[in-house]
Order: sequence, then C-alpha cells, then structure tokens
Amino acid sequence: MGARDRIARYAGLVGALLLAVAGYLGGALPDADTAPDGGPLTVTLWLLGTIAMVGAWWALRAGAPSTRWAYVTAGWWALPLLVTAPLGSRDVYSYACQGWIYADGGDPYAIGVAAAGCPWAEAVAPVWRDTPAPYGPFFVLLAALAVTLGGGLVGTVVLLRLLALAGLLAAAACLPGLARAAGVPPRRATWLLLACPLVGVHLVAGAHNDAVMLGLLLPALLILVHRPGRLGSRHSVGVLLLAGVLLGLAVSVKATAVVVLPFAALAAVRGRPGVRTLLRDGGLLALGAVGGLLVLSWLTGLGLGWLGGLGRSGDTVQWTSPPTAIGMLVDYVGELLARHPNAVPVTRIAALALLAALLPLLWHHTYLTLRHPPPLTPHPAASIMRLAAPVSAFQGANLMIDATEVERVRVVLRGAGVGLVATVVLAPVFHPWYATWPLAVLAVAATRTAWFVLPCGLASFLALPDGTNLARLTKAPGAIAMTALVLAVLVWTLSRRRPWRSTPP
Repeated sequence: MGARDRIARYAGLVGALLLAVAGYLGGALPDADTAPDGGPLTVTLWLLGTIAMVGAWWALRAGAPSTRWAYVTAGWWALPLLVTAPLGSRDVYSYACQGWIYADGGDPYAIGVAAAGCPWAEAVAPVWRDTPAPYGPFFVLLAALAVTLGGGLVGTVVLLRLLALAGLLAAAACLPGLARAAGVPPRRATWLLLACPLVGVHLVAGAHNDAVMLGLLLPALLILVHRPGRLGSRHSVGVLLLAGVLLGLAVSVKATAVVVLPFAALAAVRGRPGVRTLLRDGGLLALGAVGGLLVLSWLTGLGLGWLGGLGRSGDTVQWTSPPTAIGMLVDYVGELLARHPNAVPVTRIAALALLAALLPLLWHHTYLTLRHPPPLTPHPAASIMRLAAPVSAFQGANLMIDATEVERVRVVLRGAGVGLVATVVLAPVFHPWYATWPLAVLAVAATRTAWFVLPCGLASFLALPDGTNLARLTKAPGAIAMTALVLAVLVWTLSRRRPWRSTPP
C-alpha cells in the first residue's frame, strides 16, 4: 500500500466522520424542520466531508491496491454513516409509514400516509405525504415487517437501515465474480461501487431501498453469467428460474430493475443467441421473473396497484433531470415573452418516448453484437501463459473460448448499464441515489470509467444532510446549466459520428 492509498483511505474516513457529525447536528431527524436551513456549521461539515470522500474515491478510480483493501476501506467509511441520523433525504420515513399502512391492514397504493393516519406522517417530506407508494409489494412487505419488529419509529428506521445494509452486502459479494466474468479488475469494480460517496450517504445512512434492489439484481446477474453452458439438466433449468425470481423480486422493490430484464435474457443464452435459444433460455428467465412478481403480488393482496403510484414520482420539478431542465428553461423564456408555454410536461413526455424507442434499439444492438462479434484479440491470460510455458493447441483453444465468453459477458452487462444510464438521464426526475443503478453495473463491465464516475462525484454534492436538494435553491441557473450541458453533449456526440460499439478485451 503506497502513500497515496493511505492518504485516500484516511481522507475518506475523515470525510465520513464529518458527514456523521453533520447528520447529528442537522440531518433528516424525524422532529427536525424540513426547511432548507441546516445551519452554517452543518453545511460546512457536510461540504468538507463530501469533498474529502469524493476526492479520495476519485484518486483511486483506476483501482484500489487489492479487492480486500477496497472492502476494508469501504467498510471503515460506512461505519460512521451507519450510526448517524438519516442523511440526504427523508424517504426512510415514507418507507416506515407505507409499511405501517400495510401492517395496519390498509393499502399504501390507494391512500397517502397522512390520510391513512400514520403516526409518523409529520416526519415525511411534505411533497410525499399525500401520494401513494410507488414501490413494489416485496418492499412494502419488508417495510411492514420492519414496522412490526421495530416497535416504533426509531426501531423501524434502524431495521430499514439494516435491510439496506444487507442488500448492499449481497451486491458487494457479487462484484468480484461479475468483474472477473467481464474481464474487469475486481479491485477496481469493488472500489468504484462500495467506496462511492453516494452509496455511503444515500444507501447506508439514507437507507434507500435502491440497496435492496441492487442486492437482488447483482446476484441474479452473477447466477446467469456463471451458470452451466447447456440447458440439458434440471439444475440448469432451476438456475434460470432462480435468477428470474430474483429479478422479479428486484422489480417488485423498484420498477427500474425491469430495464435490466431484456439484457439478462441475453445473458441467459450461452454462445451466440438466436431466436430459438433466446425463447428457450430467456423464456425460462422471464417465467421466473413474472411468476415471482405475480405470486408475491397475490400473496400480499396488494396486486399491481403500485404501478399507479409511479406517475406521482414526477411531482417535483427540478433541473437535475435533463428533460425537466429543458422544459423549465422554455418556461422561463416564455415568461420573459409574457407567455406561459407549460413546457415541462411536454419535454418529459418527449423524453419518455425517446427512452421507449432507445431501449429496444440498444437491446437490438447488443443482440447483433453477440450474434456477429468483432474480431477478438488474444485474452491477456494467453500472453501470460505463453511466457510461463509452451501452450498446446488445446490450451490455446480454451484461451480463445475464455476470451469469447469474457467479451460476451462484458457486452451484455455494458448494454444493461448503458440502458440504466439512459433511464436515469431521460427520467422526469433525478435524485442523487439514482446514479447508483448504472454505477453498480458499469463498475463491473465498463473499460472506461471517467464518463460515469465524474457525474456520480458531482451528484454527491446535490443533497444537504437534512434532505434539502440544492436544485430547489438554484432553479433558473441550474436549468440553464443543464440545458447547456445537454447541448454540448449532443454536439460532441454528433461530431464523433461513430456508433457505440463493443471494445475487444
């Protein structure tokens, strides 16, 4: 471990301690005022702590000294955040109230937490007190279990945080296996996800259910990329069904996981996919996913009512969502011209239509890349083996097979990661923890990292400890800056005039 590694480790730990103190002083406490005023000391500690954590994470973005070192360091950083007040949002209180409604015999998809009489409704952010739950039945069931066992708000929040921690640990355990399968250094993949400040602040301290979703999603992907090569046994059929059930449970926590399902179907096929093999292997996967989701919806008695709550997630209007920022800027210009275009709904609908067209195109591109892969260069392991000893023809063939499999896994996972990026960018609303969705997948699949690591670092500064989003305080400047960024990215992309393509390992 070099001097830079030690400095990064302890700088990040100091940053986590500062954020923990900021949480005690002005975090999202249940009886705290939700107004954007955490006090100058709280804001100063938050800013210094965030700078320290982001700087330490960025310094080792090429990879930690070892995978074990990354696990240990990320664990040290998480400890102070595990015992502080909720940071970055008040969503954990929404979870608690939605679980209370279900535990009390009500339907959280039909009524808001205030109207239902939740005793902790005052702790919920005002904008979400009258909205139905947008989360799937599996998470509502888990939240109700936390309420039942917690015995009160504090106990419920503690159990919800432990639930998020369990999901994060499940995802962490899958990182080395997925990274090796995609030809990515495990020490880099582990560091990029677990040491990211967004994970510590929002998934650990904030107890967001995104951690539970990732704790189901990554194990499902790991099962698929490591399953036996042929579908000729009950074991292989069971593996596909198990992976499908995990994916269905991930969707029944947060609907975003559905974006990964079509790419997971490609991962279920061994070798070059075709219509027959895709219907066979992908069909079993889909059977497990749909079956798990529907059975759980039936057993809980909640049905699919949660789908209606998804539309209310866009009630907030913030420039951190690119389509929303463009609509806000159009409205500002219209007001200067004494007009009221009300462009935000229009730009949001246009972005969702673009997403609906883009995701199938991305999947089809991934499918064609797997069907007609680019020429492969020898796997790096081949060069190492040749230096160590002569390689027979049989060994050389195995190395080429390994290289082909690595590239196949990388293409599928990268397609899923890019699909999640498109979902985050084109969604009507963006919150900082949304960036952890693509981060978790791209960390184990991407060959270049700066393009998604930098936005994650910047997003770490968006939320104050008490849950105030800085986008609320910078509406007009933020809308202008985001629109300019979108235009700059479009110009840069068109100037390259090269389609996204797979990079040989």
